[in-house]
Amino acid sequence: MKILFLHGWRSVVGGVKPTYLKDAGHEVINPKLDDDDFDDAIKTAQAEYDQDQPDVIVGSSRGGAVAMNIESNGTPLVLLCPAWRKWGTATSIKSNTTILHSRQDEVIPFADSEELVANSGLPSSALIETGNDHGLADPEPLQKMLEAVEVHQ
Repeated sequence: MKILFLHGWRSVVGGVKPTYLKDAGHEVINPKLDDDDFDDAIKTAQAEYDQDQPDVIVGSSRGGAVAMNIESNGTPLVLLCPAWRKWGTATSIKSNTTILHSRQDEVIPFADSEELVANSGLPSSALIETGNDHGLADPEPLQKMLEAVEVHQ
């Protein structure tokens, strides 16, 4: 499966989450997104999407906001603690979106994801509570991310 992984603000390309997906046998496209210019980050993500036509887009934190703001047609989204209130203009998500978020997230309030699901008219099952911080880099949230991606195989 081909995955476009959009990293968070000041995160590194090839971090724990995209590496976990790659180690599970998936092809992971993990472009470097501009940390200072959100519009530039969207342009980079859109160009990668258009070129590679991924099966799923995974967006972490600010990368989740980027994922929400690109034209991705029917491609499913898996958003990890999406920072949609801080960046971009999108305030809803498409029906084939799953959000993973920790109630203990110290950066993006869990309530933001609850609101996003409600804004979008999605069932509460679209939001999966996991992990114990913003990073979602522990074994349980990593496994849940992989499961959310592989539902779309």
